[in-house]
Amino acid sequence: MEAYRHCRLCPRACGVDRTAGQRGFCGMGDRITAARAALHFWEEPPISGTRGAGTVFFSGCSLGCSYCQNDRISLEGFGAEISTARLREIFQRLIDQGAHNIELVTPTHFLPSILPALTPKLPVPVICNCGGYESAETLKTLDGLVDVYLPDLKYAESDLAAALSRAPDYFPAACAAIDEMVRQTGPCVFDEAGMLIRGTVIRHLILPGHVQNSLKVLDYVAEHFPRGTVLLSLMAQYVPAGPEKNMPPMDRTVTRAEYEAVVDWLYMLDLEDGFLQEPAAATDEYVPDFDLEGILS
Repeated sequence: MEAYRHCRLCPRACGVDRTAGQRGFCGMGDRITAARAALHFWEEPPISGTRGAGTVFFSGCSLGCSYCQNDRISLEGFGAEISTARLREIFQRLIDQGAHNIELVTPTHFLPSILPALTPKLPVPVICNCGGYESAETLKTLDGLVDVYLPDLKYAESDLAAALSRAPDYFPAACAAIDEMVRQTGPCVFDEAGMLIRGTVIRHLILPGHVQNSLKVLDYVAEHFPRGTVLLSLMAQYVPAGPEKNMPPMDRTVTRAEYEAVVDWLYMLDLEDGFLQEPAAATDEYVPDFDLEGILS
């Protein structure tokens, strides 16, 4: 596909020819590569519900955080190549299994191949779960096809973004991307069962030793989005993983004092519309097994 020949799908705009075997930052070629497709019960309650989200984990990543819990697929590129037609079959199978929605995890570096699998429109909401480091122009191709966006807003500090994700431009890029997401979805809408069927939920993961970064992220959300525009999901599930797992302060979980400092700031800013994750969630039991379940059979 032409978009892969001089790839500029993410803010890194590597410009490589993925159809000729060249690899940019994401490490992926021009065929969809995925590592797991199954019912997923560990998202926010109105996403997982009682039957689970129909979640497809795509391999590779334009961000490549050095502490990623999914580093086997995001940094190491584990996965199997599948066709667009096979991806549509996977969506349908997950829906047949009772999935409340179809959740695409880190999909945007494969969008030219994924878009045809989203048409005709699926009978359940489509969720785009991503790291926030996205091209607003690329996201425009999803307008009308994605119902719910679930982006991270990881950093407000460029030095931290550079050190941990090699993306010093993370904050302006993510802010522009999230603005585009909100433009597409509008405010959050729930169905009669309390399931999220439209809207944008901004996730922020508290990182050990970096409380000030979290406070700045919350400041931005409070100042930029009128109440009711987005929901905020504050996460405390960080566990040491990836190349940073032995490097202080990333070699530990978030302390109770750090967690409470961020939560107190959240309440002071009147950002309680959304979700709070307790520090007890800091366990690797929530990391799925990437064993190609649902991908090849």
